[in-house]
Amino acid sequence: MEFNEHITSPDQIGNLASKFLDVFNKPAVFAFYGKMGAGKTTIIKAICEKLGAIDYVTSPSFAIINEYSCQSGEVIYHFDFYRIKNIEEAFDIGYEDYFYSNHYCFIEWPEKIETLLPKDTVNIEVVVNGDGSRDIRII
Repeated sequence: MEFNEHITSPDQIGNLASKFLDVFNKPAVFAFYGKMGAGKTTIIKAICEKLGAIDYVTSPSFAIINEYSCQSGEVIYHFDFYRIKNIEEAFDIGYEDYFYSNHYCFIEWPEKIETLLPKDTVNIEVVVNGDGSRDIRII
């Protein structure tokens, strides 16, 4: 699969989310890599909205995981592992139940738990360019 998008404005994020779901049209685990402030949460929020999330989508930085219900009855899982201190915390939340649930799973700061990611995880990189634009691509 190929996904390589360049956005120059926040107004383009909705279109980016639609293109993302055209390419990735079935549930999977998606690991989003990027520096603090790169826009990972904003992109995930737009994707969740396109999937029909009826809950307010926000970064789960303190909760580690947020669960969103969709109009279709489906569930989306959104993780933020930035604040975990060790990999055992991922075991404590029962990561396997989520990663292997056959639901969309979006992960921020996956580098903290890389050894636990399923083999078929889709790794997405969000790069901030010098002009403020973003490149979003599979790595």
